[in-house]
Amino acid sequence: MQGEDSDDRIETQGSPARILPQGGMALLPVAILAAGLVAGGWFIGDGFRRAKVADRSVTVRGLAEREVTADLATWTLAYSATAPDLASAQASVDRDSQSIRAFFGELGFPAEALQPTGVNVQTMTSDGVVSFSVRQRMTLRTTDIARAQRAVKRQFDLVRRGVMLEEGSGMAYTFTRLNAIKPEMVAAATKDARAAAEQFARDSGASVDGIKTASQGYFEITARDGDGGGWGVSDTPYKKVRVVTTIDFYLR
Repeated sequence: MQGEDSDDRIETQGSPARILPQGGMALLPVAILAAGLVAGGWFIGDGFRRAKVADRSVTVRGLAEREVTADLATWTLAYSATAPDLASAQASVDRDSQSIRAFFGELGFPAEALQPTGVNVQTMTSDGVVSFSVRQRMTLRTTDIARAQRAVKRQFDLVRRGVMLEEGSGMAYTFTRLNAIKPEMVAAATKDARAAAEQFARDSGASVDGIKTASQGYFEITARDGDGGGWGVSDTPYKKVRVVTTIDFYLR
């Protein structure tokens, strides 16, 4: 047997002869284990890398504004009269009501556009003398904004007719079609936010991917020119609608 070439060895010392495996076969399990550890380490490392990339994001805000014209005008007129007896006070208020209806009728408003919205009666005593105060409220509600503006400009005609309007008797303009413009404004705000994110990404050597999270802010309607109405300040039908969105964009 010594004359034959073989990688196997025969061990005979102290025991029956047995053939030992080849050296390459003995290393095979070790090589497989090592390869498994290397592959496992690569997958773990790649997983951490992808998780880190996926976690890269930028938070930006997008703004959208639009000028609109109010489509509803409401004018609540408050007036009152005081007299020694209730009948006289009520008669005075009734005359004012007729003057107000005539005023709006002359301006072309239909009769149903003006409705009474409240009445209040108070009894007052001063030095033993009793008097009665009657307070009346009437509200004009119209979608004819141009006609409503003309009415406001002529409100002193009511004073000339003897109607003393109380504090708080002012026209209010409202924009009621917000739901009709919401989708377009949200889209515009999102576009504005993406533009800001892309600028940030270019500055940092990255690029913008999809949206991670998004939050729509509240829609705000304000006077276009800054005057929102109030005592001594007329409200305006010209409004500005504004919304700000906050968006997280993934970066790659």
